[in-house]
Amino acid sequence: MKIHGLVIAACVLLILGGLLYWSNRHPATGDTTKLSDTPPAILKLDQSAITSVQIKKKDTEALGLTRGSSGEWQITQPKPLRADQPAVLGMLSALSSLNSQRVLEDKATNLKTFGLDNPVLEVDLVEKDNKSQKLLLGDETLASNGVYAMLAGEPRVFTIASWEKSTIDKGLNDLRDKRLLPVLPDKISRIEIIRGGQSVEFGRNKDEWQILKPKPLRADSTQVADLLRQLTDAKMDVSGSAANNTASDFAKAGPLATAKITDESGTQELQVRKSKDTYYAKSSAVDGAYKVDSEIGKALDKTVDDFRNKKLFDFGYSDPNKIEVHDGTKAYFLTRGSAGSEDWWSNGKKMDASSVESVLSDLRDLTATKFLDSGFSNPAVEAVVTSGESKRIERVQIAKAGDHYLAKRENEPTLYQLDSKSVDDLLKAAAEVKPAGK
Repeated sequence: MKIHGLVIAACVLLILGGLLYWSNRHPATGDTTKLSDTPPAILKLDQSAITSVQIKKKDTEALGLTRGSSGEWQITQPKPLRADQPAVLGMLSALSSLNSQRVLEDKATNLKTFGLDNPVLEVDLVEKDNKSQKLLLGDETLASNGVYAMLAGEPRVFTIASWEKSTIDKGLNDLRDKRLLPVLPDKISRIEIIRGGQSVEFGRNKDEWQILKPKPLRADSTQVADLLRQLTDAKMDVSGSAANNTASDFAKAGPLATAKITDESGTQELQVRKSKDTYYAKSSAVDGAYKVDSEIGKALDKTVDDFRNKKLFDFGYSDPNKIEVHDGTKAYFLTRGSAGSEDWWSNGKKMDASSVESVLSDLRDLTATKFLDSGFSNPAVEAVVTSGESKRIERVQIAKAGDHYLAKRENEPTLYQLDSKSVDDLLKAAAEVKPAGK
């Protein structure tokens, strides 16, 4: 019995010894045992000094990137393409300060154990002084929440977190610039939209937009800015299913609109077509045709009136310094005390600020429900607002027209149809302006 017990004990010790050897050779990522208190860094580079990157994956064409003299990254392999700068910089940030979870072996002898004899991923980094580093990534760890890693030419094997690999493991479509119109919005000076044979053209003066065609008109800068944002944000859909047969789908789709944008470097064009609820686009800046988000199609599917400024007055919330309202034989004159002051005066008397603000609010709210070219006669109301340190004077005449009003800005042919209530509210507010303290 004693001999039998000794045999069993010896077998148990042998098994435990084997398990201990195996766990030391293949530790689970979740194991809390560490060879050092602080896992060492695998790469510690100056990101700004990196000049080129090459990413190689199994059975995939190498992806190469080079930093130009301007500091911008360009894809050079498998073909020259613009790079998505934020995406490239994000990847480089992860690479330049890549930390390990732990060191598995200080001197690895069997790289096949970790899938590092034929790496899943190789990343070659070259710095300004031509110093190079090559990162190798192998198999997943046993717990599948880490990846084996090492530097070429060095004996140590590390593990890194799986999410770290995700930030590094990028393909062509991850790092290419997917914008169809790769321009900066604040550099664009002209936009032209050709739709249904009609052309609408916008011109920029600093931050203000003006409609130039079909005729000079006040533009709603918010609407034009949204159009500009949609154009410059328009991206190609390069996912597998979206890329199939896109050129033929574009050719079969019905034309929706063509957008032309101009900056200091020239003019670029974007053609957008629609088939049922799917939109396709082709750009002069990018080869090929692509499926695009429906938002770009909706932004272009508008008439000139959608981009017109429907507000009767342009003054802002704090800059008017004079207001005049004439209602038949009645006249109201209001003057701000000084620039930035909240005090208002009329005929030498200080006026109640809240009652004056009601007039200002009603003037700002005068908004066209539609635009007309004729029908204006016998103006009964006139409103004049002086703002911009007395440099801008907006003069508007308003006439009754059936159950609504028509308004006309000075030196503009356009007529603004106004809701009756908005004009009635203005006249009531003007009549109720009172001296301060009453």
